[in-house]
Amino acid sequence: MDLKTILEKFAKGELALEEVHKQISIHSIEHVGDNLAKLDVGRDFRKGVPEVVLGEGKQSSEIVRIVLSAVRIKENVVVSRIRREDLSNICKTLKKKNLHVEVGKSSTTILVKANPKAKQRTGGRIGILSAGTSDIGVAEEARLMAEAMGCAAIAYYDVGIAGLHRLLPAMQKMISADVGAIVVIAGMEGALASVVSSMVNVPVIGVPTSVGYGFGSAGIAALSCMLQSCAFGLAVVNIDNGVGAGAFAALIANRIQGNLFRAKTS
Repeated sequence: MDLKTILEKFAKGELALEEVHKQISIHSIEHVGDNLAKLDVGRDFRKGVPEVVLGEGKQSSEIVRIVLSAVRIKENVVVSRIRREDLSNICKTLKKKNLHVEVGKSSTTILVKANPKAKQRTGGRIGILSAGTSDIGVAEEARLMAEAMGCAAIAYYDVGIAGLHRLLPAMQKMISADVGAIVVIAGMEGALASVVSSMVNVPVIGVPTSVGYGFGSAGIAALSCMLQSCAFGLAVVNIDNGVGAGAFAALIANRIQGNLFRAKTS
């Protein structure tokens, strides 16, 4: 529907206010620069998922410009996969603009907030597990994405099957917290996702990582193993796709709370 039709239907009482807001948000585009970027500023209301700026292939000045445009409209924005050599300069520049910048541990993904004290919380909770320390960077992408969506994340790292006894206390904490979904990040053979999925009655999102060597390196073995899993309740995203996994898990958790399109301010 075009804007005129939407407003006419609202005036006739054929559309509720929330539906009008949703329909109008479809047309909400913020243009940045001379054909530099077109921000989908209504995506979070329409889908419950914020727009994410992919840092790869962008210059530092372009990333800063896009972020500044985004935070004028939205309270926070995620920037993923910034070039490591550009990370420090971008963070310093954004902080000079009085923005709060959180950098993921062992990661080049950041969460930028205009007002860190105004935390949006949906009540949704997810769990995040990494098999090894080398997987933490991808796990942090998932955590920052979930936080941007108003979800609390309970994270435990380095709990892979090479020392399976490390996993049990983490699982107990997540079950006690009644998480809506669990993201499992694992490289090598990626077996942790199957193990976790066999133990819980909540959805598990497996993230194969490009950690490994030899046959099946670059995440191919982990991806194949997760896709071939015989444990029910396991969905798998692409190699190293922590952002996608965090969004998927947060959508599930927020839907459980009935807050897909509405966040509470705490």
